[in-house]
Amino acid sequence: MLDLRTTHLFTITLAVGPILNLGKGPTGERRVAIVTGGHFEGPRLKGTVTEGGSDWILVRPDATSLDVRLTLKTQDGHLIGMTYRGYRHGPADILERLNRGDAVEPSSYYFRIAPLFETGAEPYSWLNRIVAVGTGHRLPEGPVYDVYEVL
Repeated sequence: MLDLRTTHLFTITLAVGPILNLGKGPTGERRVAIVTGGHFEGPRLKGTVTEGGSDWILVRPDATSLDVRLTLKTQDGHLIGMTYRGYRHGPADILERLNRGDAVEPSSYYFRIAPLFETGAEPYSWLNRIVAVGTGHRLPEGPVYDVYEVL
């Protein structure tokens, strides 16, 4: 079996507005977080996160499920679509503190994402053909992820 290797693609910080609570449905409590901006930076690309993305959060009994769509704007003006699904879970007391906006040690809970990218910009077309994973932590103003390309 081959070893799984990765390389750091970028760190992305998201600013999130007030969370809209749609209520409890058949599969859990649905919340929608509107992304109001942010920024990303890595060895091969950097730029800003445009306003208007969203995270359709599903709070289940066993985990919080994420379904996110963002538009990244590179420093040289190209647009990249970034979508990701992921999970956040951990001990109830840690998640309660996290949900209150308290500072929580990232290693005390699980927060992982699986991003996909889409762009028509030739300088970044390589993103259309990679597999990526990310680790996250939550700040009061929004999540921060370290995203890695799987080699």
